[in-house]
Amino acid sequence: MPVFGAQPKLERTRLVMAVDGKASLGFLPVTISEQLGYFKAEGLDLEINDWGTGDRAAQAIVNGAADVGATAFAKTIELQAKNQWLQAFGLQARTPQIAFAVSVRSLPNFKTGADLKGRKIGVVALGSASHLTVGLLLARFNLKLSEVTFVELGSTASALAALYAGQIDALSHTDPVMTMLEQKGEVKIIADTRSLKGAIDVFGGPMPSACLVAAGDFVQKNPNTCQALTNALVHGLKWLQTAGPGDIIKTVPDAYLLGDRALYLASFDQLRESISLDGVMPDNGPSTALRALASFNPEIKADKIDLAKTFTNVFARRAKERFKA
Repeated sequence: MPVFGAQPKLERTRLVMAVDGKASLGFLPVTISEQLGYFKAEGLDLEINDWGTGDRAAQAIVNGAADVGATAFAKTIELQAKNQWLQAFGLQARTPQIAFAVSVRSLPNFKTGADLKGRKIGVVALGSASHLTVGLLLARFNLKLSEVTFVELGSTASALAALYAGQIDALSHTDPVMTMLEQKGEVKIIADTRSLKGAIDVFGGPMPSACLVAAGDFVQKNPNTCQALTNALVHGLKWLQTAGPGDIIKTVPDAYLLGDRALYLASFDQLRESISLDGVMPDNGPSTALRALASFNPEIKADKIDLAKTFTNVFARRAKERFKA
């Protein structure tokens, strides 16, 4: 790598980034860095495309439809189990930012996890962080996955419609939908990974989520470009450390606010501490993720996964030094 402080020539300046839920609060750091021009300031011409789910975003990178991505760290482990190599190089979210709740209409007398037996549980998608969260909780409740029915819901609108129509009895989803339902008294939250403590309670350690990722050979061949991407991300993370409500509202596109600024800000407050401060992967984060995934997905064999290939902190540490994040 060039000497720190120099302006290295980027191997690639025009890039396509695949994101699984561009308007999601989970990818707010990318939105901030895009809106404030931090990617452009690093010499990057970045096209950001929304692929809707983590699986689709990850496959877009593998198939060459995108150069880089913003998706859950778990995808690097899941794909390595299929002999495909993605590497994370900039952490956005220190937790999955998922809340799990029961409907107060369907389960007004909910007391223990055993009450979920035979019930329908809404998740973002099968194999997603929301699905994984429920799976780990069911194991704690001594329930098998086969003892509940999972319903894939995807979007916020679908999740709300399913809950209000009584098509699901519980919901594992992201914000702002969970904060909205909680504010309206529609749900009782029983597990919450929007906070660091809540994520540790569910996963047994820090559970990294949204990251910048790329194919391993892309990272090797384009180190200056990956550094520029990470610089822009960490610049955005630094900005978020001190951003007030007015700053957020001015910067986030109106379409992402879902017509309710107060709700968006309340959701942001719920998960603010889960946003990475500096883009650096925590030491025991990857091992926590591997342990959780291996316990949930029989196709993932912990002893067959090389965690060292799933992430690198080289770029984030340089960016942290540059921006004093």
